[in-house]
Amino acid sequence: MAIDAMCQIEQKGLNERLALSRSTRRLGIRSPIARGLAHKLLLETVRNQNLLDHIINTVLKPDYIGDLQPSLRAFLRLYTSEVKIKGNGSYEKASNIAKTGRSIIGWRRFREIEETLGFLLGLKINKILKGLSDTETVSLRMSQPLWFVKYCFHLLGRHETLQFFSSLLTSTPTYIRINTSKMSAEKSLKTIRRDGITLQKTKDLLHTYKVVDHTQPLPRTPSFKEGLFYIQDKASCLASEVAAPEAGMTVLDICAAPGAKTSHLAQLMDNRGEIFSIDYSRRRMRIWKGEMERLNVKNATPLVSDSFHSPPLHEIEADLIMLDPPCTSTGVFSRTPSAKWRLSKKSIKRSAAIQWKMINNCVEPLKKGGFLVYSTCSITVEENEILIERFLKWHPEFRLVETKPRIGLPGLRGQTLSQRLFPHIHECNGFFVAKLEKEF
Repeated sequence: MAIDAMCQIEQKGLNERLALSRSTRRLGIRSPIARGLAHKLLLETVRNQNLLDHIINTVLKPDYIGDLQPSLRAFLRLYTSEVKIKGNGSYEKASNIAKTGRSIIGWRRFREIEETLGFLLGLKINKILKGLSDTETVSLRMSQPLWFVKYCFHLLGRHETLQFFSSLLTSTPTYIRINTSKMSAEKSLKTIRRDGITLQKTKDLLHTYKVVDHTQPLPRTPSFKEGLFYIQDKASCLASEVAAPEAGMTVLDICAAPGAKTSHLAQLMDNRGEIFSIDYSRRRMRIWKGEMERLNVKNATPLVSDSFHSPPLHEIEADLIMLDPPCTSTGVFSRTPSAKWRLSKKSIKRSAAIQWKMINNCVEPLKKGGFLVYSTCSITVEENEILIERFLKWHPEFRLVETKPRIGLPGLRGQTLSQRLFPHIHECNGFFVAKLEKEF
């Protein structure tokens, strides 16, 4: 499953979760244990891909890993991860992995890399990293693109960057939001705990809990199926609480699918008022519809529309607009490590251009005295503070207001009313949120 999913990630640009889901169906694997093990192998291997490729290319010279067929590339990366990175590369284990790979790929094709496996087993990583620059060494040791290392050194400083990168080598904790639209928090918590889920309340957020332990996958539990909770990162929960919607308001949720923000807003509004949830993807909006039914959301209307162009908002007068536009996702590399290998420094400018168009397209329906909440799961200033600076210059009718509750750090470039969250400090996704009021 891991080999097949890695091939799909590389060839079709899928994220880890979707690639593994398709591989599971294609191979007819039903065991949740097997899926969990494959997911772990997949994340570990993709996360360290640049270091793995550097090691492999050292052995393959003058050839290059990119010259191999996709399945051979995937296997070599997985093999190198298991026998070199995890530090338990015994000959017996390496031999067993090679035997498994041979049975999956076929011995005729496998012969192409057979000799390489022995060389990899005896290679010393420290030796091949000698003579590299500091940024190159950090890039390989911390498994981050070289351009991103240089960017973060400039933005955060070397010490803070190393701490940030260390946190990206492991997954951040899982959080859930108790859904009081279905049942009281007290009753829900009792039911959830009976399902073998151990929780820890998150300070300063209303219904957010860290998952300390669970005996089965969360989506398979009866309490999840009953809609008693939503799996949602702490940072995402913060954005809705910053918005502070009130019962009876008219709210626009831009880029709404698959429904985290909409369902949270509805919960905070006691299902009173109206939420227009807009997203361009029909597939994601079908998921949105199912989630609204599961979570007992009664006051949300779906609109399939591309907010990069002109969304159908002419007849709507909104008290609140939530915009969580597409971004580079530099704050969630620990969850979707394949994303970092698809990005370049130019990706930041492309994302910022899309975000600029979307934020300008969506503000017209906002009433005087209404609020716009802008958030991304990126840590770059171009997608966050610089974009907000530019927006305020172009729209003098808006002003920044404080984002409450305060659980993050102040924004950069003097935007202390905004908030930033980092995985190494706040144990959640990297995140930015700003709140703006329309004064006239």
